[in-house]
Amino acid sequence: MLTRTALEALTQRPPAFLRSAWPWRSLAYLLAGAVPGLVVFAVVANGLLFRLPLVVIAVVLAVVVLGRPLVARFERLRLRLVDSAPLPETTDRVRREMVLTLVTVFGLWWIDLVVVGFTTGGPVVLILSPVVQPDPTGLVAGVAALAGVLLLPVAAYTITAWAGARGAMVRAMLAPPELNEVVRSRARLVDAFEAERRRIERDLHDGAQQRLVALSMTLGLARLDLADDDPAAKLVERAHDQAKQALAELRELIRGVHPQVLTDRGLPAAVRDLAGRSPLPVNVHIDLTPYARERERPAPGRSASGGPRSEGRPSGGPTSGESASDGSAFGEPSLEKPVRLPVAVEATAYYVVAEALANVAKHARATKVTINGHLEKDRLVVEIHDDGCGGADPARGTGLTGLADRLAVVGGRLSLSSPVGGPTLMRVEIPCA
Repeated sequence: MLTRTALEALTQRPPAFLRSAWPWRSLAYLLAGAVPGLVVFAVVANGLLFRLPLVVIAVVLAVVVLGRPLVARFERLRLRLVDSAPLPETTDRVRREMVLTLVTVFGLWWIDLVVVGFTTGGPVVLILSPVVQPDPTGLVAGVAALAGVLLLPVAAYTITAWAGARGAMVRAMLAPPELNEVVRSRARLVDAFEAERRRIERDLHDGAQQRLVALSMTLGLARLDLADDDPAAKLVERAHDQAKQALAELRELIRGVHPQVLTDRGLPAAVRDLAGRSPLPVNVHIDLTPYARERERPAPGRSASGGPRSEGRPSGGPTSGESASDGSAFGEPSLEKPVRLPVAVEATAYYVVAEALANVAKHARATKVTINGHLEKDRLVVEIHDDGCGGADPARGTGLTGLADRLAVVGGRLSLSSPVGGPTLMRVEIPCA
């Protein structure tokens, strides 16, 4: 799973989220925060009890000056439970850690306990109703226990949300503001790189490719003027074949640098072009009309027009449920026009899909692939699903880390579900603003 933070985990589907370790990690994160807080609270409480204000002042100074490295290190280690992204080094690290130490030890830890107590206390009390409040009939206690069980998912979401917010707060205290400029500069570099790719593609298409086309035609005409028994005929024919092969390789190279179909017709057509060249059957459904998810979907087994849904072709032209050339859902004209996404968004989504299809063909041993894409408010969401063997692991060099890095440049996010034995579902979200 490439979800890095507890807040990102909340965007998963409820069954996947509740089965994951994120609720338990969030609970452990919140409970662990009470360790330094309770120690300092006990010392301060004793000082106040015996009316020793100097002790209280000494404890505060000791926490800020002497305890700062320990508390800060503890917070960095604890943060990994809800945010696995590494923290960068800062020039003003001591000042930031002092502020974090004061806020954590004297403020946030008891709020964490209050959130955990109120969130889990209610369901636990209801579940223990048959023991705490014995009922002769058992009906009321049974209903209360059932209600407690049903409230546990709500508690999991609440705890994870607060833990994710706490983790984001700690990261903001420790991470330098210069990182924002680093992210922006990296995005500018990617834009410049993409513009250079487009320039190279245009030069190859308008220059070298046209010359090879002319050379191939000239050699073909020369071959027609030579007799079959002429020794030069075989050499000209061989040169003609090599020119055609070089032209085919150059066209494939141009398509890899920056596909012309992506520039001319947009992402849906470019993805369909990828699907048509894939060795596996690929079903494509990409709807870039605004608010596509809010439109009413047809009933299962029925098409949008009310007739039976036909089985689509595995690849190539529009398939069942696939966008037509105008981007409308189910191949029918839409009342809303499809939108063209920003260049960086289209290019990123295209290369992510291309890399995903290459990984599936190389590693997954799948028999079919399904690609779904739609706009969700201000985000492009693309899901690639295959019925392969699963077990995709970024650590094994399958290109998943590179995809996550490419998405991070444009503020995107990649989630992966790939249990051993399959199936595999990759979900990509890219902001379009």
